Amino acid sequence: MVHGGGSPLTTRQRIMLDMLGLGLEQTYRKLAERPSLEAFAAWTTETAGPPDPERLARYHAYIAGEPPPPATQAWLDAIDAAPPVLDAADLAQWDAQGYVILRNAIAPSEATAIEAVLWRALDASPDDPSRWYPQREGGIMLQIFQHPAMDVPRYSARVHKAFAQLWGTANLWSRVDRLSFNPPERPDYRFPGPHLHWDVSLAPPIPFATQGILYLTDTAADQGAFQLVPGFHHRLGPWLETLGDRDPRAIDLSAEAVPIAAGAGDLIIWRNDLPHGASPNRAARPRMAHYVNMYPASLTSNPVWR
Repeated sequence: MVHGGGSPLTTRQRIMLDMLGLGLEQTYRKLAERPSLEAFAAWTTETAGPPDPERLARYHAYIAGEPPPPATQAWLDAIDAAPPVLDAADLAQWDAQGYVILRNAIAPSEATAIEAVLWRALDASPDDPSRWYPQREGGIMLQIFQHPAMDVPRYSARVHKAFAQLWGTANLWSRVDRLSFNPPERPDYRFPGPHLHWDVSLAPPIPFATQGILYLTDTAADQGAFQLVPGFHHRLGPWLETLGDRDPRAIDLSAEAVPIAAGAGDLIIWRNDLPHGASPNRAARPRMAHYVNMYPASLTSNPVWR
């Protein structure tokens, strides 16, 4: 049997799911059914299609402790050799504030194509606000992971180069993640979160990692924008030491949060040790986004949760 459970995935397991084109949440849900290995394998193909042959070959090489296949290595070398997409000012902001915006990560038309996927999934339209508020699990998160339009930013050379600059290597794997729809507040609908939080253990040491969100439409600061506390990574350690036994996740840092406005096709990348979240939408249009991220096989996590 393939068993579900509450333990976090290892990096090797995470790479396997991403290679197969599977999202974490949908996989956990399937594993909760306790399928046989054969049934789980059939589900992966039904859900995400057969794995890309080159990514499958790369995964097999990784498991065997061997170098990537020649075609993959040539791609990684090309990313390493490509001109920077983040300039000196971007990297200075990254160091100081812990986040950066990759402008025009994908073309506006490519962002519009992903936006269309989201509208179809909602069975809604941008011209009919009455259909923006169905009751659904997951709040503003939509468990949609598979669509060719969503693969564009995942395997974009420009996006890859940005993450390569921040990680110091192009030898990265692309995360398969979901979409987000944050509609405007109204008297019968209030922002459900996620409010400021961390997706990582706060027990030291906190290994470096990135996270990312791609706006699918132009997004103003008051439009349910992504928000974070800039520069908090510089004082996180000392701040945690002052708390004693208090729960750091229960402390309200919202007064320090800054909503990040950006355009359609812009990608916000931030350090995983920054408190971050969505924000209430007080504009007239929904915030629509796609979570995009990359990571190396050397990624680690602290097994102690705080």
